[in-house]
Amino acid sequence: MTASANMVAYKVVFFALGCFMLATLIYTTVTDGSPFRIELLTPWMVATLIDFYVNVVAIVAWVAYKEPTWMKAFFWVILLVCFGSLATCAYITLKLFNITSQHLQDPVSQLLLRKDHEHNVKCSSIMIGRVLFSTLGIVVLVVVVYTVITDGLPFRTELLTPWMAATLIDFYINVFAISVWVVHKESTWISAFFWICLLICFGSITTCAYIVIQLLRLSLEDPMYHVLLDSRSKHGSTSAKKD
Repeated sequence: MTASANMVAYKVVFFALGCFMLATLIYTTVTDGSPFRIELLTPWMVATLIDFYVNVVAIVAWVAYKEPTWMKAFFWVILLVCFGSLATCAYITLKLFNITSQHLQDPVSQLLLRKDHEHNVKCSSIMIGRVLFSTLGIVVLVVVVYTVITDGLPFRTELLTPWMAATLIDFYINVFAISVWVVHKESTWISAFFWICLLICFGSITTCAYIVIQLLRLSLEDPMYHVLLDSRSKHGSTSAKKD
């Protein structure tokens, strides 16, 4: 596809996913009531919510980098915490519409990077990121193992309540958004497919592992935004992926 067709496709997909998530939230609220009920917090719902919000942390880190002021970043962080992937889709769609025609040759890089992408972040941020996402990945792994031991496997029909289904939809829309970055980062379709399969199967454990790996590939002297760039260029230029 041409660059302009790619841009249109991204806009349509994220707008459609946002609408689908909004419809899911409205339908579930109407048919099953408010989600703020203590009986909904089964062990696997708690584990799913922890998994969900660790992915949100990764998206929040990108939004905090992307926004030019802390006030705007704080506004979007609140929306992400409260509305999950609905806010993710709204944010990405708005940013896609802000990309000008002269930058259509690489819409994903333009989406990921702030306009002044040469903005340097202190090297301590790279170390903090390594520690933070290593810790979050371990926490989710411990939670999942503990829940399997104490409550059994999650593949049981009685666990799939209406709000659990809505939470899983919310979760996997965010996984899709993260997968766009992974595809952009990886040099081959095989490696991208491998990581996407891990994201689908292991959720935020994979997200944390992937982010830590990318951060470990950076030196402490590299600008923090390099973690967003594709694997072929430190300036975000892209080429066709190899088979």
